[in-house]
Order: sequence, then structure tokens, then C-alpha cells
Amino acid sequence: MNTRDPKLITLLFNECINHQDLNGLSSLMADDHAFIDRDGSVHQPRQMMVDGWREFFKQFPEYHNIFNRIESRENLVLILGHGHWSEKNPYDPVIWTSTIVHDLVHEWRIYDDTPENRKRLNLV
Repeated sequence: MNTRDPKLITLLFNECINHQDLNGLSSLMADDHAFIDRDGSVHQPRQMMVDGWREFFKQFPEYHNIFNRIESRENLVLILGHGHWSEKNPYDPVIWTSTIVHDLVHEWRIYDDTPENRKRLNLV
């Protein structure tokens, strides 16, 4: 059960990504938090992902997410937008999903923004 709006938690989580705030990210992750990459690979639990984000931010210091659309379906939040990796690679269309359980991000997942993935996720 969530006491806060899952969209709000997702937005807060993304702000932590955009500001490279490892403490904030950790505080919003469930103990068994899972990050699922575009290729379906699963990275977990929370401490492994905090270490993973630390390395990611070192490798991609300009990275941030830009959300264009966000909607929720109970505890599942769906986001359309793009990742900004660097000035040379400023536009990477992405679909993110976050699953919020007990006001924490249980799962953060990334998909390529393709017509097939939009259809699969019922994003019209």
C-alpha cells in the first residue's frame, strides 16, 4: 500500500538521477530494488544499484532524463521522454516504468521508445 502518489515518488527518484544524488536514490529504493535495462538484464538489490549509479555518473557526468509524459496505473508509473547522455548524444527516446511499493521504487525499467513497446505498454 502506498501513502503517497506513485507519480510523485517517480518524479523524486528522477530528480535524484538528474542531480546525481546517491543518498536520495538509495532512500527511495526498496531493499530488493531492481533496475531492468533495455536488454532485459536485471540488476539488484539496492546496494548494488547505488554502486552501479555511482559508476554510471562517473562515466556519464552530463546524463539526465527529460520526461514529456507521465501517467500512473495504480502502483505502475509509465513515462515517455528521452535521456540526454551528452552534447554529442542529446536525444535518446525512452520509455521508463517504475513500480512503487510501500512508497519506494521497487522496480525501475527502461525500454526503447518504439511502436512495439508503446503498444505492449498500452501507451497510445
